[in-house]
Amino acid sequence: MSLDVHQLRVTFGANRAVDDVSLSIASGEVVVLLGPSGCGKSTLLRAVAGLEPVVGGVISWAGADLHAVPVHRRGFGLLFQDGQLFPHRDVTGNVEFGLRMAGMPAHARRDRVRDLLELVGLGGLGSRRVGTLSGGEQQRVALARSLAPSPRLLLLDEPLSALDRGLRDRLAVDLRDILTRTGTTALYVTHDQDEAFTLADRVAVMDSGRLLQTAEPHELWRHPRNEQVAHFLGYSRCLPVAAFEPAARPLGVRPEQVLALRADSLVVDRDGPLQGRVTGRLVTRAGASVSVDVDGIGVVLARVHAGDQPAVGATVRLRLQPGALAILGCSGCGPTTIC
Repeated sequence: MSLDVHQLRVTFGANRAVDDVSLSIASGEVVVLLGPSGCGKSTLLRAVAGLEPVVGGVISWAGADLHAVPVHRRGFGLLFQDGQLFPHRDVTGNVEFGLRMAGMPAHARRDRVRDLLELVGLGGLGSRRVGTLSGGEQQRVALARSLAPSPRLLLLDEPLSALDRGLRDRLAVDLRDILTRTGTTALYVTHDQDEAFTLADRVAVMDSGRLLQTAEPHELWRHPRNEQVAHFLGYSRCLPVAAFEPAARPLGVRPEQVLALRADSLVVDRDGPLQGRVTGRLVTRAGASVSVDVDGIGVVLARVHAGDQPAVGATVRLRLQPGALAILGCSGCGPTTIC
């Protein structure tokens, strides 16, 4: 069983919100749609759910066209940023709602709800009013409710975006574990790169209604198709390998290829082959960096070791960090080919 989207188009007036997008999701696979706000990723998800009319293309499940199938008959589960829980029902009442509507016997509902609450980390809280729960706990209830009918596809639209950073990170890990353990096929929408890479079997990067690249997280991170994808993933500079000679020789890359850099792609090292002048300093939760003006390259960011804080104006040497570089797709390579 799989979802297939072929050359899908969704328009709002003259705007193509989804522009000839093709995407497949295999059984048990989690695919994350990643892109900036307004890129069309939520519209694509809503079209798959049947909540947005399409003007072209085909959405099919297991080979069957879903065009004429209404939302409630597609067998898909939905989870949004606001879990849309029923405030007048307790946790159990929320989770069992779909099962009750489907006519499942009471004893079977009870067992299913108990198992799901254990799965999402809320065992023993079935009698709690949902209004007394934290935001993270409420989203766990919403997840349990969406999983209760065993949907053949789960659609999740920014379900963690209203939570604070630390809680979002923890729930992303838990959510990945839950989806994996239940073998759930899922399409997940987010603008957050960390969330996408934590959850996905494959990441599909979107912008301006179009699908730019689809790849496994490690492959996407190391080999973005082009500069547009690289910049969205957080790489700050894209420069030809030739600009880094001789520093790039140990990498085994060709002079015509392009390297994408982020703050930890270069590190201050007294024995490094590159030299430049410090123009500024930056401290973030990821660590300390300096901006360095390197001859023939320009200003780049470089990580500094703990306790090493070169002054602005100081001359420093730099070396490349192979594991923190991306190599952009080159001529003759496919969109996910590792060069």
